Amino acid sequence: MSSRILTPLAAGTLFGAGLTIGGMTDPARVRGFLDIFGDWDPTLAFVMGGAVIVMAIAWRIVPRMVEPIFAEKFHIPDRSDLTPSLIGGSALFGVGWGIAGLCPGPGLAALVIEPALAATFVVSMFAGMLILRLFERN
Repeated sequence: MSSRILTPLAAGTLFGAGLTIGGMTDPARVRGFLDIFGDWDPTLAFVMGGAVIVMAIAWRIVPRMVEPIFAEKFHIPDRSDLTPSLIGGSALFGVGWGIAGLCPGPGLAALVIEPALAATFVVSMFAGMLILRLFERN
């Protein structure tokens, strides 16, 4: 198999394993983390903190690189990427995360652990994506 297939497969496997080990695929734990005025569970703060540290290191390395290792060019966002659609989608993401206790990555990873519960979320997520595509102005 070529690196064009193996690299994303390895990255996705590592990502899914990290989400599972970190507890991000457990909706009760996610809702506990989001319940800051109730029975707050701070454990996911460490998962997010680890992700922030990795990205902080990556943001320091990327400007020094001539080109990416596994792509033709870098795709770095800038302030012009803040559109009303992005802001509205982010708000919808947060509301959905709070209600379901899952977001796209952990939802897909949860299909392996609790397929019946995660399937409802994943089917709804894909239906929302399809509805957006049908009504999106391009």
